[in-house]
Amino acid sequence: MSIIAPSILSADFTKLGREIEDVESAGADWIHIDVMDGHFVPNISYGPVIVDACRRVTSLPLDVHLMIEKPDALIPEFVKAGADLISVHAEACTHLHRTIQNIKARRRINIPPDKGPGLGGKGCDKGGERGHENGCEKGGENRDDKGGVKGCDKGGAEGCDKGGAKGMAALDDDVFVKAGVVLNPATPLEAVEWVLDDIDFVLIMGVNPGFGGQSFIPSSLEKIAALSEMIKIKNSNALIQVDGGVGSSNIKALARAGIRSFVAGSAIFNTPDYKETIEGLRNIISTFLFRGLCTERRSHMR
Repeated sequence: MSIIAPSILSADFTKLGREIEDVESAGADWIHIDVMDGHFVPNISYGPVIVDACRRVTSLPLDVHLMIEKPDALIPEFVKAGADLISVHAEACTHLHRTIQNIKARRRINIPPDKGPGLGGKGCDKGGERGHENGCEKGGENRDDKGGVKGCDKGGAEGCDKGGAKGMAALDDDVFVKAGVVLNPATPLEAVEWVLDDIDFVLIMGVNPGFGGQSFIPSSLEKIAALSEMIKIKNSNALIQVDGGVGSSNIKALARAGIRSFVAGSAIFNTPDYKETIEGLRNIISTFLFRGLCTERRSHMR
């Protein structure tokens, strides 16, 4: 399962509506919106009015990342503007658990009348990750003559529990806003450990927040892997997202470490063909996940 979330921080704001429509047509799953206040981070971006503008041109989930001080005061405004997911920095929240509940108690305004499969979505029995046609057929292992496993679920890597990216990405069956917690590069994982059961995702910053186009901090990979292990130990359902320095050169390593939601700004918007770029990123991810899943299933067959 993988989610591609283009960050509009790198979009051309003279034609923002068209930019959003173009990445949606190119296969984006979420639209990522970085909100900066000039206090928590040394830059100012935009506020609820831009979220509202985005909501008017797309039905994709709006993933709003609040890089602001005192986020509780503005959460209602961002929900009203159309946010489907809101993430807050642990460093900015005095009472983090209370802030999480403030987010999760609010109803989304972007709920399709014909609700889809929700967090389950398109998974093993429907098709999985795009691009891999060989796999198990509708659900199980299609064994070859030698008893091996031909593949994974008609489409490979996209989730095995009615699950995959499209289900998580669409959020069709969820009426409440999803809550995430963000950790800066130097913030220890302990800051999120005791709220893992209460949140929907953890966003790991691959750069120090405030500006787009930065290079990924290598030590963040080890941090992501450690978080993935912590989530497994605690039996949490929290998804891991990464923001900052994501591109074709490191997306495979990020997937290996446990990332399933990839925020990419300049890596998408600074390219001439958004569809080709997004498909290229997704193919790298899905190839890795497909092979890993098939290897796991083969080991279970022995």
